[in-house]
Amino acid sequence: MNIDGIIDFHMHTYMSDGQLGYAELVARAIDQGYTVMGITDHTDSGNFDIITDSVLSFVEKTKKHYGNSISIIPGVELTHICPTEISSLTDRARKKGISLVIVHGQTISEPVMAGTNLAAIEACVDILAHPGFITLEEAVLATKNNVYLEITASKNHSITNGHVAMMAKEAHANLVINSDFHAITGFLSKKKIEDIIYGLGLSSYDFDKMLENREALAIKLLN
Repeated sequence: MNIDGIIDFHMHTYMSDGQLGYAELVARAIDQGYTVMGITDHTDSGNFDIITDSVLSFVEKTKKHYGNSISIIPGVELTHICPTEISSLTDRARKKGISLVIVHGQTISEPVMAGTNLAAIEACVDILAHPGFITLEEAVLATKNNVYLEITASKNHSITNGHVAMMAKEAHANLVINSDFHAITGFLSKKKIEDIIYGLGLSSYDFDKMLENREALAIKLLN
C-alpha cells in the first residue's frame, strides 16, 4: 500500500450528488496524486442497499486492475438521518463489508438534526464530517471512542473549521482533513492541505499530526 500521496476519505460520485462516476473519479484521483481514497456517497435508510451494494461491487471487481497505483476504500456517508438511526445503520454497513462509515455532522450550513454529532460518536463511526459547533464534551468522547473529526475543504462546511480544530486540540481528539469531493475542482493537493491547516493557525506539529492521523486511519481501514 502506497500512502505517500494524497489520502482523502470523503468523496462523492453521481450515485449521490457528485459529478463523476466511480471509474472517472478514480482515474482523476490517480492523476491528481491520490494513493488512498474513500468513496462515501450519501445514504439513508431508503437508498442504503443501492449505495452499499454498488460501491462494494465496484471496489471488488476493479481493485485488481489498479495495482499499487491507488487503494480504494468502500464507504458511506450517513446523511440527514435521525440520530436514533445512526447506530443501526452503522452496524448494517459494517456487516455488509463497508470499511468506512462517515456521518454528516451538524454543519451550520444545513439543517442537520440536533443530536447527530453525539449519536455518531456514540456509535463509534470512523469519521464525523464537518461537525459544526461540536461541544468540548462531544470532542472528549470522540477521543475516547477513536472517532476522527474532520477538517473540511468544502467551502460551505468549512466555516466552523477553526472551532472544530480548537475543540479537538483541547480534547486531544484526532483530526483528519478531507475534500468532501463533489466536483472536478474539489480534489485536494498538498498545497491546499497546507493552506487549510496553516490558515487555521495550527502549528507544524499539528500539521504533521494530521498527516500521521490520515495514514493511521488508512492502514486501519485497508487492513
